[in-house]
Amino acid sequence: MHIPIPENLHTTILPIKAFKDNYIWIINRNNFGVIVDPGESSQVIEFINKNEINPEAILITHKHYDHIDGVKKLMEYYPNIIVYGPAKSKFKFPYKSVKENDILTMKESKLKYKVIEIPGHTLDHVAYLDSQLIFCGDTLFGCGCGKLFEGTPEQMFKSLQKIKTLKETTKIYCGHEYTLNNIRFAMTEEVNNLDLSARYNRTINKNLTLPSLLSEELATNPFLRAKNSDEFKQIRGRKDAF
Repeated sequence: MHIPIPENLHTTILPIKAFKDNYIWIINRNNFGVIVDPGESSQVIEFINKNEINPEAILITHKHYDHIDGVKKLMEYYPNIIVYGPAKSKFKFPYKSVKENDILTMKESKLKYKVIEIPGHTLDHVAYLDSQLIFCGDTLFGCGCGKLFEGTPEQMFKSLQKIKTLKETTKIYCGHEYTLNNIRFAMTEEVNNLDLSARYNRTINKNLTLPSLLSEELATNPFLRAKNSDEFKQIRGRKDAF
């Protein structure tokens, strides 16, 4: 699948930790900012004010509280901010709905993102991507994938296959710091995978393991390496019991 994705040059992307293991991503280009999945607001406001960023947009990947609960407060604090969210959700705040193949262009920063629909974790789930990266919420994790709260194994497998078509140099920005535990599980699936062992050694002393590269996920992530939806379903079941 060929996707003509615009490039975003000269940007800085930094994480803000929220709750126990969430990441809120802040994209800064020319002092204009885009916020991804703000489950909380106070630390976002503090970070934005400290770094003198002008927030112009919020990108929501899906409806779970730990990805949206900071939105209302941010909209109150920054009244000109524009919120984008999946068309298959109904949020209790004003937002512009997005769907498959939409291209978003930010007015001030000129940042551009393509939208793809990736149901499985939830039915409304979307991702935002350009030629260099993807913000994939809770669909693909470092060496793992999201639980199936609403979607079917077939839907999640198809969503992951869609991500697999991106360039191997694509940076993976997901919503949680689960990587080390995911690697431990993956090593029970592929005990002789030397790439997994190497990833474990690189990861064990890191506080921040993200973003990862798609090439790394293709070599080590058992959910991306599943050959079909039945195999995926079996791996997901073992991970749920891990």
